[in-house]
Amino acid sequence: MQSPSGVELAGLAGLLLAVPAVALLGDSGRKHTGQARRAHLILAAGGAVATGAALAGVITVLLTTAQPPRMALGSAVAVGTALGVLTLLVGAALMPGAAENAAAALRHFLDGLVIAAALWFVGWVLLSEPTRILGDATPLACPSALIPAGLTVVSLGLTIVLALHAHRPRLTSVRVAGGVTLVALASVAIATGICQDKDGLVLTGALMLPAGLFVIARAVKVADRPVEVVGDVVERNTAYAIVPMVAMVSALGYHLARGGSFDLYGFLGASVEGFALVGRQYLALRDVRRYTVELREREAHFRELAHTDPLTGLANRRGLQRALREAGESRVLVGIDLDGFKTVNDMRGHDVGDAVLTEVGERVRRNLLDGDVAARLGGDEFAVLMRGNAEEAMLTAHRLLAVLGEPYEVDGLAVFLSASIGVADSTTLSPADTGELIRDADLALRYAKQRGKNRVERYQARYDELLRRRGTLENELRHAIDRDQLRLVFQPVVALPSMRPVGAEALLRWRHPTLGAVRPDEFIPVAEESGLINRIGAWVLEQACIQLADWLTRGHDVWVSVNLSPKELHSTDYAGQVAEVLELHGVPPQRLVLEVTEHAVATDMEELISRLAELRATGVRIALDDFGAGYSSLGQLRTLPVDILKIDHALVAEPESRTGMAAPLVDVVVRMGHRLGLEVLAEGIGTPAQRAVVEEAGCRLGQGSLFGWGVPAEHLEAQLQTLRQGGSNRPVPAPRSAPPADAAPRSQVVMLGPGMRQLRALLPSDPGFGAQEGETE
Repeated sequence: MQSPSGVELAGLAGLLLAVPAVALLGDSGRKHTGQARRAHLILAAGGAVATGAALAGVITVLLTTAQPPRMALGSAVAVGTALGVLTLLVGAALMPGAAENAAAALRHFLDGLVIAAALWFVGWVLLSEPTRILGDATPLACPSALIPAGLTVVSLGLTIVLALHAHRPRLTSVRVAGGVTLVALASVAIATGICQDKDGLVLTGALMLPAGLFVIARAVKVADRPVEVVGDVVERNTAYAIVPMVAMVSALGYHLARGGSFDLYGFLGASVEGFALVGRQYLALRDVRRYTVELREREAHFRELAHTDPLTGLANRRGLQRALREAGESRVLVGIDLDGFKTVNDMRGHDVGDAVLTEVGERVRRNLLDGDVAARLGGDEFAVLMRGNAEEAMLTAHRLLAVLGEPYEVDGLAVFLSASIGVADSTTLSPADTGELIRDADLALRYAKQRGKNRVERYQARYDELLRRRGTLENELRHAIDRDQLRLVFQPVVALPSMRPVGAEALLRWRHPTLGAVRPDEFIPVAEESGLINRIGAWVLEQACIQLADWLTRGHDVWVSVNLSPKELHSTDYAGQVAEVLELHGVPPQRLVLEVTEHAVATDMEELISRLAELRATGVRIALDDFGAGYSSLGQLRTLPVDILKIDHALVAEPESRTGMAAPLVDVVVRMGHRLGLEVLAEGIGTPAQRAVVEEAGCRLGQGSLFGWGVPAEHLEAQLQTLRQGGSNRPVPAPRSAPPADAAPRSQVVMLGPGMRQLRALLPSDPGFGAQEGETE
């Protein structure tokens, strides 16, 4: 064995420098995560394989005496280092930022292969006959060196592609690919040097290999930095394919012009170029098809979004119109509008309102049949398109009315709403009359609201006339105050059993010069829906206070009640407005009663209590009107800041029991009101029998046609004046002696009918407590 030369030892030392570079790559892989970790470990493995193959080749040369050419050893080193370079190429392609997915990595590889094949072909022209640019130095004796040489041009092509197409920052990917190219060149140099016994080539490769690995190790340290995705390769130019083809054609022309032949190596380069271009074109066409499908899907998605309500997921107005066009002839449209929803938005905020609307959409969706289409037309207005007849639609509408009237739980609090529903069918319409069907359903819906809300109405032809009348009413009502067409009448409130007037309810009347007398239940809903109710309500309040001040000045001991709309109640600083009117006209606050309907209780209780408390703070009294209509409960009544409980006329009109005693519900309401410290007023008393029922129940205030209709102020004043001068024609019964304060409660048996008795408690504060002994037990 001959002694190794200094060049060989230097080459061995250079290769040993690659070991720490491989260690750095492995350590970097352990420190990173995700895609970067995988790529770093693959790079470390490729570096280890290439370094190991090179070291094995150099050490074998130092320890053996084989004479050149060492084709077997050179081929083994070439194959080993080529495997390492190939592994490094895979790791470079998987680096973060090199490609966003596997398909993009494959496109990069094919693009690099196009460039590499062109470089191979140009190199073949330069190295083969007749050009033979290296002359006698051409390594013809070591064909195995062509393997790493081929990988070298592939690495160089990939480096160029990444420089053009990698995501920003591109420098990391380019440095890694450049380092791989250096390792590939080193593999060619080492394999050729070992094969032909050229120590200079071995030393050059031994220095280039660790240099390339250190370049890779330095570049991967920043691989976890954010990558800016700047688009796909198909969106960029195709110069990477045109330039290589021009270079190949030019080189081939030159080669043939010099008399060169077309051998296996040239054929290999041209074939790879052709197949790479075909593969790249195939991928491009596949991408185009995929992008076309995605574009169609996105277009369909956005088209669907254009027909879908984003809040509820139901169809919107466009979606409903499209469904109407596709439904055919058998179509029924159900229009739905929530009653009092604006109050929820004003009091609880739009977030709560949106939550309620979402729940409404879910309830509507759950109660539909297959083929029905639910839509939100905007705000609190919904619609359901059904395929069937009007009778089936009416059944569905009533089911929806019950479902939508159930409480809505939002943030632990209950929100109460009702709905008005209109139904219209297309029996008299053509399939193209989608707008007419929507209009008919809307007319029926409006009619349901005008008739008191919380009901279902089916479209009738006369609704067109009603709609025109509503428009006329709205236009004329805007000028009614200025034209002095509104006036107040006063219905007396009497004390029972004396029937002496103690107060009056101010009722609004409208007499138009051409429309005549317009009923309040017709124009008040118009005022509420058109936003005129606040102005009209302010006028009513002021006129009532003016009249009350005049009566008090004349010495009449009365109070006046004014109906309060929910919209007025929730308007800004309404309590302050009431206080200003009272102060302006010198009216004692306790002489004014503001009546709130039970419908207001269906809204947010906390906000309602707060608003009523603000009004009571001004000194006025609050009455809960129409009690028994179905909105308020006993629990709510305990918390509402009210002073007077007005029993709904429907309870007063309930037939009395066969024993002639008070109807059970009136008796219960009166006793309950007294127990809660409230004054109870029975309204709608129209017959002596009803008055007797109310008096038997212990109610001390009454109102109704029996005691007088609503009359002008001067007529009621005449009655008051008569009472002051001559007194009441009906004797006032002597007051009952008050029972002792410490008297024990008693019980009383109430006959509800033959064989039916009810035992009720009788407290010392009850009117019948001081009855004779035979009446109690």
